[in-house]
Amino acid sequence: MTEHPTSHEGHRPLAARPQERTRPRQQDATPGTAAPAAIPGPAGAPRASATAPVVGVPDPQAASRREGDRLRFVGAATRRIARGIDLDEIVLGLCRASVPTFCDEILIYLRDPLPVGDERPVEPFVLRLRRSDRLRLTEEEPDGLHDPERLRPPAIDPGADQLPVAELCEVRTGGALGEVLRGVRPVFGDNAAARAALPELLGAGRPAPTGHRAILAPLRGRRRVIGSAVFLRTTDRAPFEANDLLVAAQLATHTALGIDKAVLYGREAYIADELQRTMLPDSLPQPTGVRLASRYLPAAETARVGGDWYDAIPLPGSRVALVVGDVMGHSMTSAAIMGQLRTTAQTLAGLDLPPQEVLHHLDEQAQRLGENRMATCLYAVYDPVAHRITVANAGHPPPVLLHLGGRAEVLDVPPNAPIGVGGVDFEAVELEAPAGGTLLLYTDGLVESRLRDVWTGIEQLRERLATTARLTGPDHAPPLEALCDDVLDMLGPGDRDDDIALLAARFDGIAPNDVAYWSLDPEDSAPSRARKLARGALERWGMDADLSDEVELLVSEVVTNAVRYAERPVTLRLLRTDILRCEVGDDSPQLPRQRRARETDEGGRGLFLVNRLARRWGATRLSSGKVVWFEMATGGQ
Repeated sequence: MTEHPTSHEGHRPLAARPQERTRPRQQDATPGTAAPAAIPGPAGAPRASATAPVVGVPDPQAASRREGDRLRFVGAATRRIARGIDLDEIVLGLCRASVPTFCDEILIYLRDPLPVGDERPVEPFVLRLRRSDRLRLTEEEPDGLHDPERLRPPAIDPGADQLPVAELCEVRTGGALGEVLRGVRPVFGDNAAARAALPELLGAGRPAPTGHRAILAPLRGRRRVIGSAVFLRTTDRAPFEANDLLVAAQLATHTALGIDKAVLYGREAYIADELQRTMLPDSLPQPTGVRLASRYLPAAETARVGGDWYDAIPLPGSRVALVVGDVMGHSMTSAAIMGQLRTTAQTLAGLDLPPQEVLHHLDEQAQRLGENRMATCLYAVYDPVAHRITVANAGHPPPVLLHLGGRAEVLDVPPNAPIGVGGVDFEAVELEAPAGGTLLLYTDGLVESRLRDVWTGIEQLRERLATTARLTGPDHAPPLEALCDDVLDMLGPGDRDDDIALLAARFDGIAPNDVAYWSLDPEDSAPSRARKLARGALERWGMDADLSDEVELLVSEVVTNAVRYAERPVTLRLLRTDILRCEVGDDSPQLPRQRRARETDEGGRGLFLVNRLARRWGATRLSSGKVVWFEMATGGQ
């Protein structure tokens, strides 16, 4: 049983209110008269004075004080319960509000599993003990007080000895507990129905309290009963009064409605997390000649889904497309539009369209999705062989390039209009991508907030990158993952007004002496010439002879297929990095498909050999034809 220190806002702690729980001294009573009775009600009720009226004569002021205490307690307790967002916070709020102000012990049982919204509850109806808090009395006496008649200061004891209660309880149809829960209204423990229901709920090992010292309150949500709460008072305290049933009803109602909302919120948060997880890439690719790192931060825990996205898409020729976009809004609709635009961008990238054409088609797609479907996007294509990058922008913050020497510059890219405006002639620029440089693509949530405008934020980002680069020296680029973390550290407490998507690319490039390129006429002699050229390149690179034989065989098969359908010269390119990559391009748009050749077929086994011998292989359709490629592990692998 979990027990925690409790206090109640708007009221002094119970230890500071001893009069409620102090028995009157016998010597203070006048002979022949009875001692004034303690005022039953919530803890914190004022002490009966020495001039209290005789028992049996109502005291209007005391009754008014008790009712005022109840109203203040209910108001403060419901506010505390309402502050909770998730299930545990709401249940904890009820416990902390009730113990010790209203009761000495509370047990909260909830349906297991809890139904969500309009879901049909699972049968059988099972209640599980969710939380219990209990008050105990400390052994220490206040300084200077040794009166045995005074109660010791209360405290919460997590290790107090208690009689065990049942963790699970099955509510039987037609049983006493089921009848009380169906009645919705709280009942005292000495109620006829409650006397049979409490042992059923608490278990045989826990006897039900006698008198008005227990209240069984059903927890009813918007559509059904979702649990119950048991409020208990010890014999050291005045029993519950009739009006305390109204207090328990208010606590139970606010708690049940809060739990209903928390369960719905939990379901929506789960859906939001799953949606966001599927909208963003699970992992980034590892293309040749570039290293990648990324970060994504939602605007807040209560807004887990947004319209920001990033992507890295491998392209033919060892190139890679880098994409960052931002759809207006932070709703499910924004995330859905973002997913459609991201899918469209991936499809367009697979066609190897220029960056400005990709943005043009994205603009058309956004208009087809509906009115006011606007987004910003930056699309860049990096070529590690040419050490160049082509960038097109649609209203997005410009990228920042961190050079190897530590200089950070904001790239001069035409901003253009956002996606969804329509009729925009997007413009692309081609820039140098120096080896060792780091390109940073980001959304406006990183650089813009209520405290600063976007250009002030971009300048702060540039300075932050330059400062970080100086720490590693002019000859060493800062680690990519650490650089992303350091960039996010620039955000202050008031800088999280929007989602943040961050994509960093470190340009390693491919050296010219690691690239071999040839153009072959579509003739019958092309495969033989391709084998000789490949063998010569591998010998210059000092490749293993066995690898050379396999590469020659696969080059011959792929070039043979290309020559069969090509009308223009066929291209052959070899790239040496940590792997060996071969690319064969032709002007035929038809992609090759692997098939099982029959024993009587003279051909059809080329791709079967490629699939068996190559580490990976694939084919990509281009605007001017296609490229078939395969990769081979080098001797070091």
